[in-house]
Amino acid sequence: MSKILIRGAKVLGGEAQDVLIDGETIAEVGTGLSAEGAQVIEAEGRILLPGLVDLHTHLREPGREDSETVLTGTRAAASGGYTAVFAMANTHPVADTAGVVEQVYRLGREHGYCDVQPIGAVTVGLEGKKLAELGAMHDSAAGVTVFSDDGKCVDDAVIMRRALEYVKAFGGVVAQHAQEPRLTEGAQMNEGIVSAELGLGGWPAVAEESIIARDVLLAEHVGSRVHICHLSTAGSVEIVRWAKSRGIDVTAEVTPHHLLLTDELVRTYNPVYKVNPPLRTERDVMALREALADGTIDIVATDHAPHPHEDKDCEWAAAAMGMVGLETALSVVQQTMVETGLLDWAGVADRMSVNPARIGQAKEHGRPVSAGEPANLTLVDPAYRGVVDPADFASRSRNTPYEGRELPGRVTHTFLRGRATLVDGKLA
Repeated sequence: MSKILIRGAKVLGGEAQDVLIDGETIAEVGTGLSAEGAQVIEAEGRILLPGLVDLHTHLREPGREDSETVLTGTRAAASGGYTAVFAMANTHPVADTAGVVEQVYRLGREHGYCDVQPIGAVTVGLEGKKLAELGAMHDSAAGVTVFSDDGKCVDDAVIMRRALEYVKAFGGVVAQHAQEPRLTEGAQMNEGIVSAELGLGGWPAVAEESIIARDVLLAEHVGSRVHICHLSTAGSVEIVRWAKSRGIDVTAEVTPHHLLLTDELVRTYNPVYKVNPPLRTERDVMALREALADGTIDIVATDHAPHPHEDKDCEWAAAAMGMVGLETALSVVQQTMVETGLLDWAGVADRMSVNPARIGQAKEHGRPVSAGEPANLTLVDPAYRGVVDPADFASRSRNTPYEGRELPGRVTHTFLRGRATLVDGKLA
């Protein structure tokens, strides 16, 4: 591999420095650096971050390659500044065996746009009745450490307890999609004033909060780790804050869309705004931002959920739930957290790289930008302003809620172990 010299970038938003990449490793960080024969990237005014890590991505392969594949999903990830993604288990067949998780893992290695770490299902077929092969998936070539039935809640308390006990043996974590199923039967959007006015079935906040409350108590009882997927309500924030104050080993994520969008958008009846958990109120959005800033919520995770055109271009009730998010996540975080003064760029690196890598045990990622570390890096132009055009996406799907919206910031370069996967905003 050739040497690459990134000149004048603000490392974590701090003072301008030069960063020399030699092969797969950061060789030197300082000022006035030079290296004979190195490719030079002039990065004045740009922010250099450790490569982003997404703990919650849907790559759809195997089984729904019409929505996304490991190749197209990882190309989207590289475009968004990600060097590692964790692929959810709700594929066809479900990733509930060593064979399926190894297939996804090897596809990621083969395509090479970012590292792909499969998430294993908690229960066989995501049916919530019998534990999946947790130990076999952990011992496989994929080395699974995170388990989730995301898309469905592990609503049986005994099954959840057994899963927490099982993963404790090898330091794994259960990532819960917190949705009490009986409280959300027929739910189409957030339960509140807007749902009442529109006559759409409501998804009450308590359906999320009751499961989180139960699961943090189970984690405390077992002495195990639980992670809360796509936390979306002010009440959920308070429960997680309380659990952390008791020393319970709980972590939580928020999506970019829950940091920006509210249920008022559902008045358009545009199914692009249909998502699970649903868009909530302005009060919830503000609570989520504050919780991400103060560390109650540990990470930003995209919940990148690609769907083909026909699954979204239909009446609201028939539409699939979910949004693509890998290529816009950093811009939304810049708008909602950096430009509001709630986080600095070092805080962004913490919430979008360091913490998700730690929770998922992705040891080569989320590392300091310093000599001797793996050269997994993201270079961002924070001054850029652009209108979102899904036709430009690398993802196979186009179901973005931001079409036509101006967002700040643009990832210009992404490096995976010293190899550029994105150069000047274009895939390598």
